[in-house]
Amino acid sequence: MPDFSRILLLYYLAANVFALLLFALDKHAARTRQWRVPELTLLAFCAAGGALGGWIGMLFFRHKTRRRKFTGTVPIFLLLHAGFLMLLWKFGLI
Repeated sequence: MPDFSRILLLYYLAANVFALLLFALDKHAARTRQWRVPELTLLAFCAAGGALGGWIGMLFFRHKTRRRKFTGTVPIFLLLHAGFLMLLWKFGLI
């Protein structure tokens, strides 16, 4: 596996785990009435490669599933990143 592929894999793995943890943290904060993670931060991590982790976090923790902002954009981010990875694979870059 080329170095670029390993770096990209580690990046996506870290971004998705971190996004999942952010959704879990925000759900816990919502239940206990503590400081919340801003919605823009959650969406930014999804846009930056953590869309799968964010989507899993939404479904698993039942968090932000009624917010159209999340139910519309997170799956779009997921499809965009999947398309990006497929293009890289098609051109032999990963």
